[in-house]
Amino acid sequence: QVQLVESGGGLVQTGESLRLSCAASGRTVTRTLRGLAMGWFRQAPGKEREFVAAISNGGESTDYTDSVKGRFTISKDNAKNTVDLQMNSLKPEDTAVYYCNADLSSRVIKTSRAAYWGQGTQVTVSS
Repeated sequence: QVQLVESGGGLVQTGESLRLSCAASGRTVTRTLRGLAMGWFRQAPGKEREFVAAISNGGESTDYTDSVKGRFTISKDNAKNTVDLQMNSLKPEDTAVYYCNADLSSRVIKTSRAAYWGQGTQVTVSS
């Protein structure tokens, strides 16, 4: 079992940056994090949860939704059992609750069927 806890959310102005972090814990996390694909989703008020970014099991490949390409960067630190999302040039439309997720599959990580989810952290970008 893997537990995920997000941090780093907050209120910023348009154009500013935030760095979200997701810490993984659990009895087997040290052994399994290297084998897990990790990702980030977000959900804005009144909208469905949407895929934002993902990093493959080994960390060799990443994927982003079009609206954040060039602005967001996902990274994984297996030694610290964390996955981060660096968000630059933030826009009001990035306002949402951001969720970290994890799964054994680099394909499933981009869907709502991922096995593990955090509780979310609020990001608000004012205009």
